[in-house]
Formats: sequence, C-alpha cells, structure tokens
Amino acid sequence: MPEVKGIKLVLEDGTIFEGKSFGYNKSVAGEVVFNTAMAGYPESLTDPSYQGQILVATYPLIGNYGVPVNDTDEYGIPLFYESDQIHISGLIISDYSFEYSHWNARTSLSDWLIENKVPGIFGIDTRALTKLLREKGSMLGKILVDDEDIATYDPNHENLVAQVSIKERKVFGNGKHKVVLVDTGAKNNILRCLLKKDTTVVQVPWDYDFTQEDYDGIMLSNGPGNPQMCSQTVKHIQKAIEIGKPIFGICLGNQLLGIASGGSTYKLKYGHRAHNHPVIKVGTNSCYISSQNHGYALDNNSLTDDWEPFFVNLNDGSNEGIRHKSKPFFSTQFHPEASSGPTDTEFLFDDFIQLIEESKKISNT
Repeated sequence: MPEVKGIKLVLEDGTIFEGKSFGYNKSVAGEVVFNTAMAGYPESLTDPSYQGQILVATYPLIGNYGVPVNDTDEYGIPLFYESDQIHISGLIISDYSFEYSHWNARTSLSDWLIENKVPGIFGIDTRALTKLLREKGSMLGKILVDDEDIATYDPNHENLVAQVSIKERKVFGNGKHKVVLVDTGAKNNILRCLLKKDTTVVQVPWDYDFTQEDYDGIMLSNGPGNPQMCSQTVKHIQKAIEIGKPIFGICLGNQLLGIASGGSTYKLKYGHRAHNHPVIKVGTNSCYISSQNHGYALDNNSLTDDWEPFFVNLNDGSNEGIRHKSKPFFSTQFHPEASSGPTDTEFLFDDFIQLIEESKKISNT
C-alpha cells in the first residue's frame, strides 16, 4: 500500500471521524448521505442526483474492480457512466482496494477521483457513521485535509438542477415516437432505455418550454436537490398536463409532476439511496425491488382527487409514484431504468410507449 495522508470528516454536530486520504487531496463541504448498494460505484458517482453531496458507501470494500473505459454508443452516450463527470463532492468508504481487476477496467478508483478533483477517505467506521446518520438524519459535513478549515455548504439552498442540466437542446435517435426528455439531471440510462423503444428523444434544459415542441410524450427525469427550486419546470409541466399527451416521471420527475398537480413535498430524514428498496404497486400484491437516490418525497396526503398513489415504499410507507385516474400521466420515485440495477421495473418504459401509441391512435381518429 502506498503512503497515505491523514484526513478527517467533520459533521455539523461536531462529530469527527479520522481516516486516510485517497483520490484528490483537497478540503470540501456538502451534505453527508449514505448508499447501501453492494456494487455500481461508477454509476453512482456519475449520477447527477448526487450533486453537492458527500457520499458514504456502506459496502465495506470499494475499488476492487477499478473504473471502466469511457466508450460511447452509436449516439455518443457513455456506455458505462450515467453522465460525463463525477458529481459527488467527496467519497467516504471503509476499506479501499489499491489493487483492482476487471476485464473492462482502465484505471483505479483513486486515479479517477484525482482526474475529477474529488477527495476520498478510507479507514472510516462507515457502520458507526451510517448509524449516526440514520439516528440524526443527513447532516452537513466537511472533509478536511492538513487541518485546513472551510465553510459549511448546504446544497439544499441552491438550485442544483440548474448546475447539472444540459444548456442546449439535443436530439438522439430517429424513431417513430418523439419523446421530450426534460433534463433536470437525467441519468444516461433513461436515454438508453427510451432509445431502445423506437423513439426520437429530444433532450431539453430544465427551464426550457418543452410544450412548444411537437411531441408524442414527455419524460421527466431524475435530478438533485429540493424540488421547490424548479418552479419554471413545474409551470411547463402544468401546461403539458393541460395538453394531455402522455407523461412519465422518474425520481425528481415524480415530485415535480406531483407539485404541478397540486401536491407538496417534504425532506426525508436520511433519504433513500440503495439498490434494494421494496415497493408495492397499489391495489395489487406485486412487490418489486428498486434502485433509489433521493432526499425528498411527495406527500401522499397532498394529492388531489384526480390523482392516486401508484407505488408505496414497503420500508417506510412513503410515496413511490403517482398516476392520474383518467389521463395518461404516471411517475415513479424509484428508478425503473436502474443502472447498475435491478431491472425489475423496466417494463414501465413499455407501459409509457403503449400510452403514446394509444394516444396517437385517438388523435388520428
């Protein structure tokens, strides 16, 4: 093992965890959150929903399979990453594997963090840290090197969506169904899943008036931070609801669709970040294992009479999706496009395409 420097994590309640440095050696501040997934750190670290956050990986050994090559598909979309950069502010793990082995690895996790100027800590008791975050809730924190102190930073007070959204309209594919993807921090796998369904995807910035587009359906993407910061997006969703063409929302998209329809949101104590959250489809006995990454939730009790819960989280009873009782609008709080898995609910993309086909038949009669 190469020589490593001491580094520490300081939480807003004064708790200090001493560790060792890997990755880029700098001090950072953000919101400390945890993810209980056993694999998929390249996908998690490049998920725009982690913007402004310091991520704790609860799985005890991280880095053993390195980081994949940065190849792209026929549309120019990265094959193995969920965006074109790392979005976490810092990474906290228990044990770092300095040696890695994988057929597709191009470099180590530490070197990748250095490329992206993101610090990491290992040698932390992540079990004790996670128990603290579960008891007290997600907390602000600072990763400090060389005893340098920096100001705290609360990402929930900023419009993180504006930071991660694309700046200009883009078009992918040449399929028969035209879908507008509203990018509030969209993961690449949403694009991949849509393009597999014979679609043309028009990806637009978070504040773009997508109702001016000629479209067959709207996809509202995931994204970071407080949904109340996206008032411009909500206004456009309200216009789209009046137009009446199919709408499918994912994660932040679920919250924004809920707000646009008259509902309200609240901040969860420590969020849902994992690959193993069980959700049940309301009115059935069908349970699915889902991938999740969000700190806010839609209040089921705030839904208006035209809307109903679609899925519910079996761990805490929180909302996991909504649907309109008569119109082709639905959304999920979890990730049906889940990368790096599970893929239990990817069939919802087929449901969305079916709604588009039915809507086009009605409009042509």
